[in-house]
Amino acid sequence: MQIGELSRRTGVSVRMLRYYEDEGILQPARRDSGYRDFGPAEERLVRRIRMFSDAGLKLDTIRTLLPCVLNDRPELELCDEVRATLAREIGGIEERIACLASSRDILAGYLQQDTKRAAQITSEG
Repeated sequence: MQIGELSRRTGVSVRMLRYYEDEGILQPARRDSGYRDFGPAEERLVRRIRMFSDAGLKLDTIRTLLPCVLNDRPELELCDEVRATLAREIGGIEERIACLASSRDILAGYLQQDTKRAAQITSEG
């Protein structure tokens, strides 16, 4: 199949598929005409990449995890390197969650101050 068909089947843009190829993760065969020729194996690979990407992982991390994928579900054979990678990713996610929670609390505080001011103005008026 050509790149456009792979894009339609996987929901990954043609531009992103070319990026995966540029990064050496996706290596399609070439037809005599020079067109890329993607098969079922490349489609499965793109779906796996998308699965990890949807989980918030970056391409360098995905590159580490891909050889450990056991099937089309998110099942991995965990070696020490993969365990360490996943632990780092979870730590990063937890840091982002803490940062977002702090931002939420600050913004909620502004709203609470505004509500108190509005109530005070109403009671004085």
